[in-house]
Amino acid sequence: MKILITGGAGFIGSAVVRHIINNTADSIVNLDKLTYAGSLESVADVADSDRYVFECIDICHRDQLDRVFQEQQPDVVMHLAAESHVDRSIDNPATFIETNIVGTYTLLEAARHYWKALSNERKANFRFHHISTDEVYGDLEGPEGLFTENTPYAPSSPYSASKASSDHLVRAWGRTYGLPTIVTNCSNNYGPYHFPEKLIPLVILNALEGKPLPIYGNGTQIRDWLFVEDHARALYKVITTGQIGETYNIGGHNEKQNIEVVTKICTLLDELQPAQHIHVKSYKELITFVPDRPGHDVRYAIDAGKIQRELGWKPEETFESGMRKTIEWFLHNLNQVQQRKKRVNEFTW
Repeated sequence: MKILITGGAGFIGSAVVRHIINNTADSIVNLDKLTYAGSLESVADVADSDRYVFECIDICHRDQLDRVFQEQQPDVVMHLAAESHVDRSIDNPATFIETNIVGTYTLLEAARHYWKALSNERKANFRFHHISTDEVYGDLEGPEGLFTENTPYAPSSPYSASKASSDHLVRAWGRTYGLPTIVTNCSNNYGPYHFPEKLIPLVILNALEGKPLPIYGNGTQIRDWLFVEDHARALYKVITTGQIGETYNIGGHNEKQNIEVVTKICTLLDELQPAQHIHVKSYKELITFVPDRPGHDVRYAIDAGKIQRELGWKPEETFESGMRKTIEWFLHNLNQVQQRKKRVNEFTW
């Protein structure tokens, strides 16, 4: 197959690109705007492949999308391009509306126009796979219950509301126009190449620099953590064996309170990179509680039973093994990560 991936220089998108080039015979067309959140360093290991093409494109620009569809003739679209940081969506929601809603609409229309002109055989095999988040479901009350594919939408932040909107657009284009769509909703990802502003890489980098490790509220918010390379395997499984019109929830079976996540990072860093250079005995001494953010969801938890039963996917990494791999990657790539952190800090909306 030739697979067009939007956001393929981002955290999850780059993991998908690396997985497909390294483990399949398929080709990739990587579309990315290269904002602060995208980096070609994350796909550098596969960029020389003759099965890889990169296009620096904003998905809101229809003429550019039409050109790429006609030139590259993809068999599948995997739509991962999105603004995804909740704090940024609270400070400036306009960019999230533009990219996540208008961008998805523009991509859907470009894909529909291209799909309609395909031969009957290619049209039957075409897929538009939209990758979304469990945050569209809002949060769960109490320690019981899980998000299923039938959980009603109740987004809490501008980010999750924009992703919910894009999910609805994709399903509407499937029902109204017959575009062969599939939607997946995933839990919190972590792993190599993670954005420096997100919780896990932020804690790792702050700890190594002896800076405070900020935790919102009392740190009891619960998230289900999914190793990004497990997610990449799941997404490829969906485009190759998933059913048109279906939704699949993808989770790591790793519910952890934020304070547990931060404490685990500190414990592993104490082992792998002892803290004597910053004059504390343990990185845990740097933990600092800060005021909670507005509308902060309390608990997310994914029921990933459907994708396991129907497609045979389940995560390979435990939270412990995935976190160790993540921290080891950051320790071995600190210069690269610091450059990305600088880009994040300098980025203005």
